[in-house]
Amino acid sequence: MPKTVCIVGAGPSGLVAAKSLLHDVPSGTFDVTIFDQQPRIGGLWPSSKQDTAGLVHPLMLANQSKHTVQFSDLAWEDGDPEFPRAWQVGRYLERYSQTYCRGVRLRLGTRVEKAEPLSAPSQGWNISTVSDNGDIEEYTFDYLLVASGIFARSFTPPVSPTGSSIPVLHSSQYRDLSSLLGNANGGGGKILVVGGQMSGVEIAGTIAGHISSAAHAPGSGYIPNTAKYRVHHITPKPTWIFPLFTSPKPTSSAPPFLPVDLVSYNLANRPKPLTNTQGHISRDAANSFHALFRTALGTDQSIFSPTVAVTEDETNNPPYLAMSDNYLEFVRSGLISVSRGKLESISDRVATVSPSNEKVDDIAAVIFATGFEAAASFLSPSILKTLSMCPTDLNNTFALAFHGTHHPSLPTLGFVGFYRSPYWGVAEMQARFLTSMWAAGGPSSPTLPSTMRDALDNDISIERTISLRSDPRASQYPMGDYAWLMQEFSTALGLEVSPCPENMPQLPPAGKAMDILTPARYPSKLLNESQQAGVTKSLEQTARTAIAGVCSTKFVSRAVFRSLLGEWKLERDLTSRLPSHPSGHFSGTARFLLREGTRDGREAQFDNLGEDGDPGMEYLYIEEGDFKASNGLTFRATRRYVWRYNDNTDRLSIWFVKTDDQKRADYLFHDVEFAPPGDEDDGKGWRATAGHLCIDDFYDVNYQFRFGSINLKDWRLAYTVKGPKKDYTISGLYTR
Repeated sequence: MPKTVCIVGAGPSGLVAAKSLLHDVPSGTFDVTIFDQQPRIGGLWPSSKQDTAGLVHPLMLANQSKHTVQFSDLAWEDGDPEFPRAWQVGRYLERYSQTYCRGVRLRLGTRVEKAEPLSAPSQGWNISTVSDNGDIEEYTFDYLLVASGIFARSFTPPVSPTGSSIPVLHSSQYRDLSSLLGNANGGGGKILVVGGQMSGVEIAGTIAGHISSAAHAPGSGYIPNTAKYRVHHITPKPTWIFPLFTSPKPTSSAPPFLPVDLVSYNLANRPKPLTNTQGHISRDAANSFHALFRTALGTDQSIFSPTVAVTEDETNNPPYLAMSDNYLEFVRSGLISVSRGKLESISDRVATVSPSNEKVDDIAAVIFATGFEAAASFLSPSILKTLSMCPTDLNNTFALAFHGTHHPSLPTLGFVGFYRSPYWGVAEMQARFLTSMWAAGGPSSPTLPSTMRDALDNDISIERTISLRSDPRASQYPMGDYAWLMQEFSTALGLEVSPCPENMPQLPPAGKAMDILTPARYPSKLLNESQQAGVTKSLEQTARTAIAGVCSTKFVSRAVFRSLLGEWKLERDLTSRLPSHPSGHFSGTARFLLREGTRDGREAQFDNLGEDGDPGMEYLYIEEGDFKASNGLTFRATRRYVWRYNDNTDRLSIWFVKTDDQKRADYLFHDVEFAPPGDEDDGKGWRATAGHLCIDDFYDVNYQFRFGSINLKDWRLAYTVKGPKKDYTISGLYTR
């Protein structure tokens, strides 16, 4: 007779747990029911652009690529972007549920109110539920699996504004400027973002992007005086901030680019067997990490502002990192300002930051990016005491055995997804571990596989978790290094790691082939034909991405586009070969002003995107300065373009603007075609060309984009124009 399992939570962890219980052991071993208080599956992840009720903005980009944000045997569709948006992750989970969870009883809109063990935890569980319409139900299950996650509800510190009625939101509630500032007087001010690490950096960059877009979009702004708003970010620690694409060759002036996780999870760079690099961080380890991050970024971040620099004095401390494509450039431009410390109080639109006692005035709104906490109120106080629950420690809430899966004294209670880092692969491994352990009869069963017995005998997860709670040198994600955890679980489960495809690119200096960790490298032992096809497809997708990024110009356009944001100094020479047109020199600035993609000039293409299409981002380019002609005449000069990046085609393009509305694109000037670099780095960066016939005049365009690691150091634009009445060459250098 099947053993019954109650799963609390229908997010990624609950779904992969259900799939494992149904498919990773002989059919009929378990009978599974999932309860979730939401009316849909997906947990944090919405399944449409219009789904704004969850804890994740539907348009938020995942901070890991689709190669990591997946389970082992369901590949993303080939046309899906490298970094999916939140609603696309929700769609993936819907497809996963339809593929693997058809045998599950799904009780949506139903909250688990109470879960109590029978006479002894080994005997099973009484479960009490309440539905949305108030119906109360009682159930009995053999096992209880908690998959409600450590991101179950937002955490807000006990600091609230006094003496004013400014809007206050948690970062998970922010959707757009209209809902945040819709009732504001339009006088401008600072949007205060409180909190460091991932969510603080992400939301600060997001809001700055929304301000920039609203201020520079065509037409009248939907927020009065948008340009008068700024973001002020209070963060307690210096943070290394990585864009979504980094380089496996950061010392080249023409570096190739790959999704950040494909670079960081390249196991060819780590000795085997893997050791845990997380938890307690010694001074030597901290210095090594900081040096690694500095090399990868090519800077200590002082080039953007002293307020975000990671100084030598701070490299003895455990490092912190976050992900954002635009945060640092918005800091450089002044759209984001940064204060180090903690928010002490807010009174009459003035915030006080400790310990410096800095005052931040003119507060227009407050966003608390202070993280999330676990929700397990349905467990009794005695159970929570056994689990050594510490609600104030958001990283180490429960003290659980074998990497967050269970407690030895509660053999029929399990946990999946309680891990703060790239959790998809770890959650799948946790689900497999519990499935295998319960199928064998529990952690003390004599039929438990020997590899699992050895793993449990040597496990110190509970003691380690408790000690890290008071460790001042605990890492940002103390539970364990992702790659090491995958190794630990695969060893315990006796899983063979699939090799990378043989054609993976090789990287200097050792010339080793890339060995990229993805969930698909760790397939289940019981794969059917369809599952094997999913594993194979996923491995091939990762290989194609790696090969394209290292061996071609793939993703270079994206890296250039990201790094253009902000203001550049521009020096340009014009050499005319016609006496009727004087030569001269231009000196001024060029600003790349970020905004959401517009329809102008590409109406048919834009309309064909449909409801789920992504128009991407673009820049309004504004160039201003003085032109001194060779005949002695000096005059003010300006020009405008629209620069666009198309994620689907990985193409960068430049568009003329309309003469009557210079915020709107008119027609295509040219597409930028990148040329593969030579065998040796000549220090001149990536080269690109373009050609454009404008009536009778032909523009022959040449670019050189020189990188300092992953950020543009400087770049050149030169073009020769020839026609019946034109014969001149322009050569410009852009520097920060």
